[in-house]
Amino acid sequence: MPNTVLNPTIIAKAAVRLLDNELVMANRVFRGYENEFEKKVNGYDIGDTVTIRKPNQFTVRSVIAASIQDVVEGKQTFTVNSVRGVDFSFSSTDLTLKISELADRVIRPAMIQLANAIDADLMSLYTQVPQWVGQPATGADAAVDSYSKFTRAAERMDELAVPQDERVAILGPNSYWGMAGSQAALQLQSIGSAAYRKGSIGEIGGIDTYMSQNVPTYTAGTGADASVTVNGAAQQVTYAAIKDTESVPGTQTLITAGWGASTTITAGTVFTIANVFAVNPVTKAVLPFLQHFTVVTALSADGAGAATVTISPAIIVSGAFQTVNSAPANGAAIVVAGGASLNYRQNLMFHKNAFGLVTVPMVKPPGAVSCTRESYKGLSVRLIPYYDGTNDVSSWRLDVLYGKKALDPRLAVRFGGGSGTI
Repeated sequence: MPNTVLNPTIIAKAAVRLLDNELVMANRVFRGYENEFEKKVNGYDIGDTVTIRKPNQFTVRSVIAASIQDVVEGKQTFTVNSVRGVDFSFSSTDLTLKISELADRVIRPAMIQLANAIDADLMSLYTQVPQWVGQPATGADAAVDSYSKFTRAAERMDELAVPQDERVAILGPNSYWGMAGSQAALQLQSIGSAAYRKGSIGEIGGIDTYMSQNVPTYTAGTGADASVTVNGAAQQVTYAAIKDTESVPGTQTLITAGWGASTTITAGTVFTIANVFAVNPVTKAVLPFLQHFTVVTALSADGAGAATVTISPAIIVSGAFQTVNSAPANGAAIVVAGGASLNYRQNLMFHKNAFGLVTVPMVKPPGAVSCTRESYKGLSVRLIPYYDGTNDVSSWRLDVLYGKKALDPRLAVRFGGGSGTI
């Protein structure tokens, strides 16, 4: 029986299913905001946006008299502003193959590349996560290679009242194989399974754990080991002042000094401030560790070593959205994680709602012949063929349009294998 000539719809259907199968982090973050986008007849362009509301928080009274609290809802935008694609060519002979043959030869390798690009882009949001435990360390000491090292991140999430359901950990290869070795005596059979080899360790302490080569590496700035201080008292803010910050939720600026002339401060730089302790976001009880802050926008200090850094979380000292026990004093010492210009792998443990991903159907451009879109489990791909008659070759472009966002960075922790902390 002759093979059916493959058309764009058949190829797009195969591609979107293979893409879903290859994604790691993208399949384990919040995807519900795709429903917020109205279904356009012709799809979406780069820059299309929806506005979403931030979750509210409240304080609990301890007296009989009612104390009415205002409902202060923040908002943020979710924009589809990222596009990834792969391009390939088929001869007319190729197009008479079975779809399974074409998938193995061409489509699957292309989808692996595309899935890795989307996962890596999503993991780049680590710079907005303030909490970082088991650091700093480089080389062999950086690997999370024991249960006790792994659970430090889970413990920090418990301290910060992160929900215990739908937690996920994604490890770099060194930590993944370190954990595999630590469990070999107990779980030899599962380590040899196909699922384990494909990157899923399974549940550790109730946390779904995966491996990805896309786990990012943070490179500390050239001033990471400088003697830095807060420059100016009373730099706390109110939630009302920062509730609608757009690019990164819950940020503020902090005036600092002592970085050294013209040193670089990279996005993702984590630091603590003397006597500024974290609080439990639910009970507001002061916790036994200093609050971690992250620099969300890269910059350089000026010639005098001063820098106004944009940080997360904001310094809020009271009310339902309190983040710290007190505001930093003028001249308070800042301790920066890591050494200058060193590299640190950023394993991530997070609740599903920490990060969000939206993929939407792309516009079918006018004039494109046989353009098709296919969706599967929330993913959408667009496939456009165009033909070179001289060489009897069909070229194809496959595109994915999506948006990513750190919805609530409080629900995530970076972690490594080092014994140090800040």
